[in-house]
Amino acid sequence: MTKHDSSDKPTLVFLHGWGLNRAVWPQALRDAVQAWPTLWLDLPGFGERAASTTPADLASWTDLLAQDIPKRSIVLGWSLGGMVAIDLALRYPDKVCALGLIASSPCFLAHDGWPGMKATVMGQFAAALREDTALTVDRFLAIQAMGSATARHDIKLLRDAVASLPPPALAALQGGLAILEQADLRSQLKDLQIPVFGCYGRLDTLVPAAVLEPLQQLLPQAQFSLFAKASHAPFISHPAEFQHWLSQQLALLISTDCKD
Repeated sequence: MTKHDSSDKPTLVFLHGWGLNRAVWPQALRDAVQAWPTLWLDLPGFGERAASTTPADLASWTDLLAQDIPKRSIVLGWSLGGMVAIDLALRYPDKVCALGLIASSPCFLAHDGWPGMKATVMGQFAAALREDTALTVDRFLAIQAMGSATARHDIKLLRDAVASLPPPALAALQGGLAILEQADLRSQLKDLQIPVFGCYGRLDTLVPAAVLEPLQQLLPQAQFSLFAKASHAPFISHPAEFQHWLSQQLALLISTDCKD
């Protein structure tokens, strides 16, 4: 966990995705939010929390992270981290005054009328993880950059982030996949009364851009943006565009009651 303070603004909390850790947020993004108090948190079982004994399920992860999050924070989650951020907003409303989703979904698996990952693909990932953990994580990182014009560069940054901190615990990797496979927060999400904003990649093969239409129907007041040339990690492949988007969203939140 890292933090820097600079004002009386609400704290920005960033949650990473599956297989990664808090080091995934590049230095360029840190510069973009330097005017805000910021927390970069490892999910339980990842990064500096690799030795965590917290059960690998969504409620347990949320309960643990909530202990570190100040009241009325702006919580942004990428991919699996977005699912955790949604659960935080639902179960700890005093902690979350605004919710940011980065290539994330309240339901990752495809259902009738809801685009997402096929259950068979998720099952293949789970089986591969049991056979060769390191290779499966590495392949997953490569898929996240698939379609990006800077895919090789993006994959290197993702791999560097993984290597910079202790490797994730197998139980956390398995638990994270189980959360992605089983969790469905759509019915609860539509009742959120806080500002919700998000950005997605048109080339994303993990959280398809087609999910934006039904997601917007669930949250008519939410502000969603689609990066035309980005894949699953827009903040890595398009850092300048992402920083501009984030700055705009934070400026809008200044005018709301999202304050400490």
